[in-house]
Amino acid sequence: MSRNRKIIIAACAALVLAVGGVYAFILLRDDAPEALDTGDLDAALNATTVAGADPSTTAAQATDTAAQATDTAAGSDTAAGSDTIAAAGSIDGVEGVWNITQESTLGYRVSEVLGGVDTEGAGRTTQVTGTLTIEATSATAAEFTVDMASITSDSDRRDGQFRDRIMSTDDFPTSTFVLTAPIDFGTIPADGEQITATATGELTLRGVTNPVTFEVTAQIDGGRLGVLGSIPVLFSEYEIPDPSNGFAVVKDNGLLEFVLVFERA
Repeated sequence: MSRNRKIIIAACAALVLAVGGVYAFILLRDDAPEALDTGDLDAALNATTVAGADPSTTAAQATDTAAQATDTAAGSDTAAGSDTIAAAGSIDGVEGVWNITQESTLGYRVSEVLGGVDTEGAGRTTQVTGTLTIEATSATAAEFTVDMASITSDSDRRDGQFRDRIMSTDDFPTSTFVLTAPIDFGTIPADGEQITATATGELTLRGVTNPVTFEVTAQIDGGRLGVLGSIPVLFSEYEIPDPSNGFAVVKDNGLLEFVLVFERA
């Protein structure tokens, strides 16, 4: 075999190994959690915060706990349980101010192309604070604030880019949402029932504020109130730099998704 042919074969083998390594890296690191959904809302409402627990724990990881709680609730028919359900379905049971709890989860979701492979990137945090005010069958006031530096994903490199170049969390440590029009749910749901409505407010990211309108799903369970939703975000509207880099190509938009759990103030 000639020397040139050996060089060509070696180069081809190296290329195959390199491409295979890239694809293996993509497949192994693509650990983005599934998009938050109504199952996560139910799980979060039934979750119990454990002192010292990892703050990156998401609502989705509480699904087993929720299932156990549901089975327990189904097997008990105490007077206290009946009172809770009656209260949840009445205006007196929900009117007032509600505070966000540590069972809440908020984060981002973006579509990425890594080495020619379509993937998703997602970051989450439980560091969310805020309040919700209910009057009759409407949410008349709401606001939440997020500690942006606390958002983490499955990639330290992505997190570094997110905190520094993309979201500049040293300069803009928090993001906020403020409700600007009442959310009319039309009714007070029974315990465990999920209802949907439209929310309108102002979202501030990286120091830029824009009006937003999006759908939310609400549920009352065991004396807690939960709200699920996602807000589309076009990066240019918030002066967010292009997240793409030499290896990852990111679309020009993403989602801010959340499950917020509230308890009476």
